[in-house]
Amino acid sequence: MKSRWINSPAAYALGMFAMMVPTQAFSSFYFYYYVDQLGLALGLATIARTIYLIWDAVNQPMAGWLSDRTNTRLGRRRPWLLGAVPAYMLTFVMVFAVPQGLGKTGLFVWFLAALILIEAVATIIWVNYGALFPELFRGVRLRARASAVQQGFQIAALLIATAGSPLLYTSLGYGWMSVIYAVLFGILMLTCIFSIREREEARLAPKLSLRESFRTTLRNVPFWLHNIANSFAQTVNGLIGSIIPFYAKYVLRIPDAQVSLLLASIFVSVIPLVFVWYRIARNMDPVRSWRLALAAYAASVLPLGLADGLASGIAAGVLVGFGLSGFLVTPPIVGSRIIDLDFAVTGQRREGVYTAVSGFITRASGLISAVAFWIVGLIFDYESGDNPGPNPEAAFVWLSSYVPFGLLAIAFAISLFVRLGGGREEQHEG
Repeated sequence: MKSRWINSPAAYALGMFAMMVPTQAFSSFYFYYYVDQLGLALGLATIARTIYLIWDAVNQPMAGWLSDRTNTRLGRRRPWLLGAVPAYMLTFVMVFAVPQGLGKTGLFVWFLAALILIEAVATIIWVNYGALFPELFRGVRLRARASAVQQGFQIAALLIATAGSPLLYTSLGYGWMSVIYAVLFGILMLTCIFSIREREEARLAPKLSLRESFRTTLRNVPFWLHNIANSFAQTVNGLIGSIIPFYAKYVLRIPDAQVSLLLASIFVSVIPLVFVWYRIARNMDPVRSWRLALAAYAASVLPLGLADGLASGIAAGVLVGFGLSGFLVTPPIVGSRIIDLDFAVTGQRREGVYTAVSGFITRASGLISAVAFWIVGLIFDYESGDNPGPNPEAAFVWLSSYVPFGLLAIAFAISLFVRLGGGREEQHEG
């Protein structure tokens, strides 16, 4: 039983669950906590947030390159993960356990320092964890199964953090909430790390220089096309998530208390549906299954424009869950195949650099989402809840349905140019 647990999809996916609970709590509540609860000026908070995003873009590629060049008895990724676990626990608590009496300047300095530190540690964790996927799981079927299990764990973590965080911080305070999540993260992440054994041949492979490593990566056309297409699709994930409260208010006209039901219709449906996509992806060429998922995702957002109440909104949400689950499962399989082909050409295992640069590219999704919201707001004269313009319903039908469809159509069109060659990958299990 123990040997079956080592390097199993469930053991690896436990790391995703461990990371996503505090990550979701952080991304959902840190800005609200500092600005609304602690009184940090919005302008100062925005400055700190901008510096944080720039730092995020800078440190990812370097973390990937350093990880690829690591050579220890424990492997390349595990030493970084082991060192980052206690550091992440401390920095996560630092974000939410703010000392009293700091004053405006002190609060800004604390906020900025906490963001920079947690981003540095989180980057080390995400890059090294993500780089393990193509190394541990070989073959389309095993990768499809591992990706499905991983995404199921991710959605469960999202639900727990989204529903549990308000209960914790209202009853115990933000500081104790952060302590509980940090301890949970530490226990589960260490369990994951000690359940992983890296492949010896990857550790002993020759290493490229920093310049050569990134030059080879930047010349990999399928890699860039794959990630640019994913950035458009990833925009839809963020856009729909942020639009749901507006969509519920202006399109479905349901009370705030029912918004959680609408969100649940999407996220809860994803958990079983990722295993439907596993069955699809395990017997199909990776690129074809990825394209099919993009097409299904595009079709699934259109019914959002037809819903007119809670029941029809939930039905539309379940359909979105089907498309979303396909997009969650299939990209890691294609990305892993791209890394395999790169190894065949260069003789280098560079999962760290590829994972880091991939994360850098997909950061563009936040900018695309913000621009889309701004343009549609201008077209329909939506400014705020106090001044929603003459037709806010149309604005949020476009933002929830038609704009996502257009973005996914672009993603699908880009995917048509991805050619990996070499025929269908062998269906071995490891």
